Amino acid sequence: MAKSKLVEANKKIEHAVVEGYQKIEDTVVGGYKKIENGVVDGYKKIEDKFVDQFLTKDGETVEDAKKRLQQEKCEKRNRM
Repeated sequence: MAKSKLVEANKKIEHAVVEGYQKIEDTVVGGYKKIENGVVDGYKKIEDKFVDQFLTKDGETVEDAKKRLQQEKCEKRNRM
């Protein structure tokens, strides 16, 4: 009888610890993902502004310029 009470108590403690750990993990991972998304979005804005300012040709959109640059990069790599 005493053993089963200890087993039950240990299971309750185990459940509480695992649940607490899961909440902490979810909070940390969620915070990291928010920071990561903010950094990536910020980088993309800077990249788009740079491409728009310095690398687009007349009437070309930023997306078109990126595609063109990627294609030029691939062609250059294939020539080597």
